[in-house]
Amino acid sequence: MSKNTITIARGDGIGHEIMDSTLQILEAANVPLEYDEIKIGKEVYESGVMSGISPESWDTLAKNKVFLKAPITTPQGSGYKSLNVTIRKTLGLFANVRPVKALVPYVRSNFPTMDVVVVRENEEDLYAGIEHQQTPEVVQCLKLVSRPGCERVIRYAFEYAKAYDRNKVTCMTKDNIMKHTDGLFHEVFDEVRKEYPEIESDHYIIDIGAARLADTPQWFDVVVTLNLYGDIISDITGQISGSVGLGGSGNIGNDFAMFEAIHGSAPDIAGKDVANPSGLINGACMMLAHLNLSDEAELISNALLATIEQGIHTADIKSKEYTKQIVGTKDFTKAVIDHLGERPKHLKSASYGHNNHGIQVNLEKRDVPEKKLVGVDVFIDWTSDDRNPDDLGKRLDADCGEDMKLKMITNRGVKVYPEGRPETFCTDHWRCRFIAKDASAGNYTEINGKDVIQLLSNLNDAGHDCIKTENLYEFDGKRGFSLGQGE
Repeated sequence: MSKNTITIARGDGIGHEIMDSTLQILEAANVPLEYDEIKIGKEVYESGVMSGISPESWDTLAKNKVFLKAPITTPQGSGYKSLNVTIRKTLGLFANVRPVKALVPYVRSNFPTMDVVVVRENEEDLYAGIEHQQTPEVVQCLKLVSRPGCERVIRYAFEYAKAYDRNKVTCMTKDNIMKHTDGLFHEVFDEVRKEYPEIESDHYIIDIGAARLADTPQWFDVVVTLNLYGDIISDITGQISGSVGLGGSGNIGNDFAMFEAIHGSAPDIAGKDVANPSGLINGACMMLAHLNLSDEAELISNALLATIEQGIHTADIKSKEYTKQIVGTKDFTKAVIDHLGERPKHLKSASYGHNNHGIQVNLEKRDVPEKKLVGVDVFIDWTSDDRNPDDLGKRLDADCGEDMKLKMITNRGVKVYPEGRPETFCTDHWRCRFIAKDASAGNYTEINGKDVIQLLSNLNDAGHDCIKTENLYEFDGKRGFSLGQGE
């Protein structure tokens, strides 16, 4: 059998120990792999490479396409971006896949039948990391959600469910509040699920969905959601299953894939031979299935389950009743190797399927909608002794010029002019919505870029501190912007 060459990185903290453990097990199982090792993380950051990864390492990743990564540490202080986020976005790893299964009674959990996979959008949402301070009192973070980004991860979730004989896909959003960003994710989910009638599907608002995941995880099978929510709920599912330290994670794109443990680098226990390597071992088994080596993945997973079932535990998963021997990283590794070829007697044996290699997500080209500019939101930094929005509104009415008119002012999303409430607390950050002078109530008239430029020039000449603008568009006649609360 020819050998696959993958890229590995030992990372920081406990990364060296758990990577050594995982590689020893892969070798003992005669897995046909060869390795190109790169350095990433803390040492690279501190050498002056602010990204935490060298250009040569990028070349190695591009050559091999598959990456097995131990946890890394991002140094404290400004200027250091998360390398995990950078790798995921740079390599187009749009789906983060985190399976979690209870190992009751050998690992304590209140949910013995729990078996959930969280598929998290991996490139967009608030994790774009685009933040600005706009006034002395207000900072913003842009939440970016695209239709292709939504469709890729949602389609992947359904294809994953097919490949692994899963029965249901649940979407979680907060589109009762974020009607355009989360609303788009829900809208695309409703479109895509029609193509998979054999798979049950439903939707939850993220707050009640997270609560039910924590209370009744057996209700769920595959969960697909946006980036931030997926990060949170996958840690919830990992914890309530018994231990975050057991969880493996796959980051999947059409051309590249990265596999890791879901936990961090735990520098406080590094070098003490106490770390549980199970998370990275499980991540490596996901990698083997991705490489069409499902038999090898099952061999190693079942040895790991048999080891845990026989009460050979690291300290983080010890139990008074079922732990027979508390071991360190090295002895746990040896125990897994000794159990290669065995299957658990009571826990369900691992199964990775044989039709999941290289799940591809192809998007059809969509018609471009008609786009019409109908207004502009101008954000203004303004303070006065009483911060009375009526004072600002009257000034803007007088200063905006002949072609545009002020429709409303909001403060932190709540309409404060005209007819705002005096009880509303106001900061120094005001969203001022301008539309065409001849627009009627409830309808918008098309404007052009020159109208916006002239408006901004008028406001600047009048001394207003315009800190940001957002154009207001209709797409095929559908409003592409939110209303202010109370508008």
